[in-house]
Amino acid sequence: MKFGPVSVSEAEGAILAHSLGLPDGRLRKGRVLTPDDLKRITGAGLSEVTVARLEAEDLHEDVAADRLAKAIVPDPERAGLRLGQASTGRVNIYATAPGVIEVLADRIDALNALHPMITVATVPAWQRAAINGMIATVKIISYGVPKAALEAACLAGQSALRLKPAQHKTARLIQTTIDPEAKGEKGQAVTKERLDRLGVSLAPECQVRHDVSALAEALRATQEELVLILTGSATSDPYDVAPEALRQAGGEVIHFGMPVDPGNLLFFGKLNDRPVIGLPGCARSPAMNGADWVLERLICDVKVAPSDIARMGVGGLLKEIPMRGRLREA
Repeated sequence: MKFGPVSVSEAEGAILAHSLGLPDGRLRKGRVLTPDDLKRITGAGLSEVTVARLEAEDLHEDVAADRLAKAIVPDPERAGLRLGQASTGRVNIYATAPGVIEVLADRIDALNALHPMITVATVPAWQRAAINGMIATVKIISYGVPKAALEAACLAGQSALRLKPAQHKTARLIQTTIDPEAKGEKGQAVTKERLDRLGVSLAPECQVRHDVSALAEALRATQEELVLILTGSATSDPYDVAPEALRQAGGEVIHFGMPVDPGNLLFFGKLNDRPVIGLPGCARSPAMNGADWVLERLICDVKVAPSDIARMGVGGLLKEIPMRGRLREA
């Protein structure tokens, strides 16, 4: 691509590089200059204009952006995504349903390393998405890029994005209490708010005493696809009340603890192939905590292994939740 100032008489068919404010109106950058445009520019007393002119080996920014977006998401319907229309070298990509976004980061990194004018920005891997939420944007920075570079980027980024929609549609929150007079409305309301984001319905409030047998009985009685536990006293050991109750109910504890703060005291497992999450006390607050990351993935049937939890530490220092019983700097 050739870029730079040229005389107005030589600018026909070139791309206007910078917007021009003329007495009779504005010519916006990116416009392909016509003979009428040149008359207006000359009439404004200008003899020179900065333009970009594509060469035989170049692709226009919109064509390039459209091709790259279609390479990253070759089957939008199957991927649960929607591609916007190319404009000013940009194509935005949107979710078509609630879910979490799978990002093959090595492919995005590879295409972004090929040519400085070819870029793709995405949300973090496994971030929750709402219907019509933007999850990525393809941007060709210059007015054109070499075809060879674009083809290489399309190959490198092939099928790098998809939505994992919510799979579990019902959930139950079981809360334990040490004080029989304690109310669980807040935990129930905040949990409902979290589940509503992914279209999961929450069963009516369920509260039992903070006891292994009582909690195990409540767990065995659940019919919902996802089971959540919020204890009246913090779970501080893999054999504390809640994880032990899950085992007594016939379930399995897969992992306890996580390198995310707030959220350290989470555990998760399964009962009759249904996910079970022991929520940390900070889940009573609507603020982001480590449990959100696990909850959202499991709702969308994304496998979470102990090794996945171990990798959450980088970026896992989240904003402090003031309502916590013991703050970091207490």
